[in-house]
Amino acid sequence: MGISLNTLKPAKGSTHKKKRVGRGPGSGLGKTAGRGEKGQKSRSGYSAKIGFEGGQMPLHRRLPKRGFTNIFKKRWLEISLASLEQHFEADAEITPEVLHERGLIKKAKYDVVVLGNGEVSKPLRVSAHRFTKSAREKIEKAGGAVNQIGG
Repeated sequence: MGISLNTLKPAKGSTHKKKRVGRGPGSGLGKTAGRGEKGQKSRSGYSAKIGFEGGQMPLHRRLPKRGFTNIFKKRWLEISLASLEQHFEADAEITPEVLHERGLIKKAKYDVVVLGNGEVSKPLRVSAHRFTKSAREKIEKAGGAVNQIGG
């Protein structure tokens, strides 16, 4: 007879009985339940912080700090032509605010860049902060208009 789902079981010796601690002296894990006597780790509710080294200066504090955060870094919200094609009808006026309302970009506080992924078959009037060359060409080829915000 072959193996079937109702006859499957783990290999012999590969499973262990669950440890039931604090169940009397005969179990070997009674009284202190394998936690030893006294001390922080014997108490209920104990959980060490990640990286805690018993009071020794933790590794993440021993290592030197490196680098910095550039506060003038430019963040772009990318939108593809494919998603514009999918979510807007012909002659639609597309601005970052409209994209935000439709849920296509997260926040309207970052600059929007239109990428040339996908094709455009209908004329769209797109306003964004930046366009890739291919995106600009494809929009204009389809009879649409490109308006670059802020120069």
